[in-house]
Amino acid sequence: MKNRALFGTKFAKGFGRAWLVGGFLFLYLPMVALMVFSFNHSRLASHWGGFSLEWYRKLADDTEIINGLWLSLKIAVTSATGSVILGTMAAFTLVKYKRFRGRTFFSGMVNAPLVMPEVIQGLSLLLMMVAIQRLVGFPERGFFTIWLGHLMIGMSYAAVVVQARLQDLNPQLEEAAMDLGARPWQVFRLVTFPMITQSLISAWLLTFSLSLDDVVSSAFLSGPGATTMPLVIFSRARLGLDPSVNAVATVMIVVVAFCVAAASIWVARAERRRAAEISAAQRDDS
Repeated sequence: MKNRALFGTKFAKGFGRAWLVGGFLFLYLPMVALMVFSFNHSRLASHWGGFSLEWYRKLADDTEIINGLWLSLKIAVTSATGSVILGTMAAFTLVKYKRFRGRTFFSGMVNAPLVMPEVIQGLSLLLMMVAIQRLVGFPERGFFTIWLGHLMIGMSYAAVVVQARLQDLNPQLEEAAMDLGARPWQVFRLVTFPMITQSLISAWLLTFSLSLDDVVSSAFLSGPGATTMPLVIFSRARLGLDPSVNAVATVMIVVVAFCVAAASIWVARAERRRAAEISAAQRDDS
């Protein structure tokens, strides 16, 4: 019986690891292949023509992709920042105020973009922007309208991430700070904010990624001279992708991976530092 139980345990561990490895290969192997073929001299993805940096040199001269990438980065950074700010405010409202008139409606509106089809959101925003433009002459479809659409979607994701963290916090820490004379803003700055920093970073990275690769809402809200990089790639895909697209995708993968790794290292160090401070405080109390 012991041998059978031991065999079952080993099999379960091995099977779980195999599933994990298979899942990672399914997710990341296509990106690895894309990065490899960005150095392919041949234009055909099915044929390896030798190592070459030709497509990176052509990428530097491709103003359409460069402008689209720059626009996408500006929208992603600004919309992610705005999403974290508004999402944090919404999360605080839902967590700190359990009862107020219209709370159910407010919660539903915060979470609606998570379940609403993106094509419906994009179309509704387009109709609203057209109606407003006819009345006041603003805004023209472009950076602002795309940013607004991404902000609406990203705010919901940021609110969910921050709300989950706030619900796990010990309210006695904030109460103790207020008993010691701290004002609400000081409680947030000195107590709450350091404890939710990790969730804020996670929410920012999530909303940044969602904005950077958005196609549907950007297609509805973009205008002349304001075409994001995903829209450029999507339009070229109908005529056959140029290998320079592989090059720009590789650049994006490297940049995003570097940002995620840097954020992870920073969060891990901050967590270890906070754990050490808590341990030191407990030793001093004892």
